[in-house]
Amino acid sequence: MAQTKTGKAIDFNLLKRVLTFTRPYKKVLYLSMFFSILLSFLSPLRPLLINYAVDNYIISPDPIQLKFICMVLLGILFLEAIVQFLYIYLATWLGQHVIQDMRAKVYKHILKLKMTYFDNTPIGSLVTRTVSDIETISDIFSQGLFVIIGELLKLIVVISMMFYTDWRLALMSMVAIPILLIATAWFKKNIKAAFQDVRKEVSNINTFVQEHIVGMNLVQIFNREDSEFKKFEQINKKHLTAHLKSVFYYSVFFPVVEILSALSIGLIIWYGGEAIISGKSVTLGELIAFILYIHMMFRPIRQLADRFNVLQMGIVGSERVFKVLDTEEFISDNGITEKETIAGDVEYKNVKFAYKDENWVLKGLSFKIEKGKNLALVGTTGAGKTSIINILNRFYEIQEGEIFIDGVEIRDFKLSNLRQHIAVVQQEVHLFSSSIMENIILFDENIKEESVINAAKEIGIHNFIMSLPGGYNYVVGERGVTLSTGQRQLISFLRVYLRNPKILILDEATSSIDSYTENILQASLQKISEGRTTIIIAHRLSTIVNSDKILLIENGTVLEQGSHTDLMEINGKYKEMYTTQFSIKD
Repeated sequence: MAQTKTGKAIDFNLLKRVLTFTRPYKKVLYLSMFFSILLSFLSPLRPLLINYAVDNYIISPDPIQLKFICMVLLGILFLEAIVQFLYIYLATWLGQHVIQDMRAKVYKHILKLKMTYFDNTPIGSLVTRTVSDIETISDIFSQGLFVIIGELLKLIVVISMMFYTDWRLALMSMVAIPILLIATAWFKKNIKAAFQDVRKEVSNINTFVQEHIVGMNLVQIFNREDSEFKKFEQINKKHLTAHLKSVFYYSVFFPVVEILSALSIGLIIWYGGEAIISGKSVTLGELIAFILYIHMMFRPIRQLADRFNVLQMGIVGSERVFKVLDTEEFISDNGITEKETIAGDVEYKNVKFAYKDENWVLKGLSFKIEKGKNLALVGTTGAGKTSIINILNRFYEIQEGEIFIDGVEIRDFKLSNLRQHIAVVQQEVHLFSSSIMENIILFDENIKEESVINAAKEIGIHNFIMSLPGGYNYVVGERGVTLSTGQRQLISFLRVYLRNPKILILDEATSSIDSYTENILQASLQKISEGRTTIIIAHRLSTIVNSDKILLIENGTVLEQGSHTDLMEINGKYKEMYTTQFSIKD
């Protein structure tokens, strides 16, 4: 997720992509632009009317006409306030709807990405893309693009009126403009790089905080609070430095604008005042109007620089968001086979798999499981057991070989249909910060509460759930921290049982729990395994002695296979592992 600096002041290709999200809201877009343009014409009318009033109704007193002009000025101000309200509301409404649609698209895109992407991408950076980076895009509409269009048009109108009023005073007012243009160019060039650094450091600090709050128990277990705080201070300091860098450019630019504005006003007062005293064709009304025009001229220029930076921040944010949207790391879903139910025969043929390049984890693996049978995978850590199950439901793609379910290659299934028939119970069960009922049904409206309760009774965990405060409405806390490991496993068994898969995978599902809880889990497992093809990964060999077939995996290949009795008779590595475990237990 590294940041690429384009070197462009504004990347119009990115801006064009952002604007494609306004298509459903074209009417609001056009109304916002209309009101922005209307504002640019209303404001410059005031100096023109003041000029006319001073020269015609104050110097040559005419109270009635003066009152009329004042009423017109009030009317213009009132109209300007209404137009400003409509513009701000509609532009902000448009921006919020655009980021709502964009955030939904990004999140939907993230849901489809394959596991290798999440293996290589910090979660905190994805959170930044989906939340704060997208939030900056809304400012493109409410404070950036339309304001820039309006202010540019206002600048053109103001300069035109200045030349219409008196070309000599207009030229005098322009003396400081070349310096201002140079300062603006310097500002724009440097502020984009500063904003890119700010967004990068925001992502870094989000990633660090997210990872370390999740792993806070590890930090405290090893008494690393001080060292982790020092790391945070370093990242926080980089974040501060990036922000101060952008503040520096603001601090230099805005005083320059104010000085140049004051210089222009000073020149106008000097030149115009002298012209009035000497009786030249400059009136007091024109002099007052030009002072107002200069304020109106420099304000859009200052606003343009400021709004340009808002637009720039939005463009930088959109660049990072579109990098996620342009990521095409998907599991291909070209299969057409859809089965309402399957028998559950599974066969691996010469399967080779690597997470990266050709560092093979599985090396020509072949075996077969008959429907309704129970297969256990054993072996040392890193042998490839978890990889075997990860490729069955296509969380990862194999590089060579084939995997069949009921004689159909898994890539020929529609991906959603394939995963519909396979359920996985992992060692670390993830629960959302919600009620037990919602964690079981996973917000599936087709699963009724009555079905959940009946299923819980069938696998023997209803009483456990009802013993909790609030029963099925008990809120488990983030990641299920208020429940024990065994209790979280029981909930995961229930949500698997409700979906009635024909292939059940248990990845160390009964490890790291006490014997009493294991007995409850084993009873539940026996119930949910009935009539299903079951694949079990286990380190405790005592839990898989009754399996129909056991595969001993070593270095990505099948070293030994057979029933527990068969493997104990051949005096191989399995027997050695089993004997070692029981001798340690004794």
